[in-house]
Amino acid sequence: MSDDSFVQKGAAANLTVAHAGAPQDFYFLLLPKATMLPVAAAIEPLRIANQVTNTKLYRWFIMTETGAPVRCSNGMVVTPDMALAPLPSEAVGFVCAGVEPQDAASETTLNWLRRQHRFGRQIGGICTGAFALAQAGIIRDQPFTLHWENQPGFTERFEHLKPSPNIYEVTAGLMTCGGGSAATDMMLTLIEQRHGKQLAIIVADMCLHVRSTSGAAPQKSTYAVAIGSRNQRLLSALQLMQDAIEEPLSIAALCDRLDISRRQLERLFSRYLDQSPMHVYSDMRLSHAFALMNETSMSVTEIALASGFNSATHFSRQFKRKFGASPHFFRKGWA
Repeated sequence: MSDDSFVQKGAAANLTVAHAGAPQDFYFLLLPKATMLPVAAAIEPLRIANQVTNTKLYRWFIMTETGAPVRCSNGMVVTPDMALAPLPSEAVGFVCAGVEPQDAASETTLNWLRRQHRFGRQIGGICTGAFALAQAGIIRDQPFTLHWENQPGFTERFEHLKPSPNIYEVTAGLMTCGGGSAATDMMLTLIEQRHGKQLAIIVADMCLHVRSTSGAAPQKSTYAVAIGSRNQRLLSALQLMQDAIEEPLSIAALCDRLDISRRQLERLFSRYLDQSPMHVYSDMRLSHAFALMNETSMSVTEIALASGFNSATHFSRQFKRKFGASPHFFRKGWA
């Protein structure tokens, strides 16, 4: 990319910012099957910030391990600017992943990440890039996140690490986001930190993006939104179920914690969800198993136990009922 292409003309909005010195550089390392949406959502705010200020505040570059084109999760091929190379001292590097993140980063890539971190470079992860960061030993006790769909598989593999449910996390040593438009929110925060709130607001408006008030915004809709009800006992019951996947609570235990009778609990679920509590609970655990099936190399027996099924046979039967194929055939077909 020529240096002149970082500032485009013709923005309807404009803002003058005090700026002297070199632009800040961002390097996006795309792993195989990276998702394109969050990569574009991270780059576009940088482009727009340059455009509305008519100033080269930022530059951005795409990297792959060898410099060869990479095929993204949607099948499109991206031609990078360069192969892996040492990051400049003031640059920020993001590792960008997508589907099957547990196998995306080679040892060469992990060693590159370790070197950049050891030399004090700012490193982050986009979408499921946290897998590579964890494999490289970069994530330790600081807040981090990744896409909610991939969090069950991540926590099974890295039991000592707990991702947050937030759309993004920005700390002094680590920047991560859950993917999608969360990448835009993360970059707007970085733009605001460097060049002020007014520029971040204009960039968000140019992106037609309603900015989240903070990274603490959750990645998923609340249960109240999902089921169209604010009945507190029903919401509490669903949260208790979600918090006890591996060791499911009995109906009696649920009722005891909610201080209601079994009959009241069943009426709640029948009225708002048109299902029994146990049916809803079983589907929750099967959805958890589905995520582990896709994102880990755990055996079917291990997945059954991690999803609260004491019998692999019973788990397989229930999995086939919900998803139309046994776990073994499902995994074979996916591969």
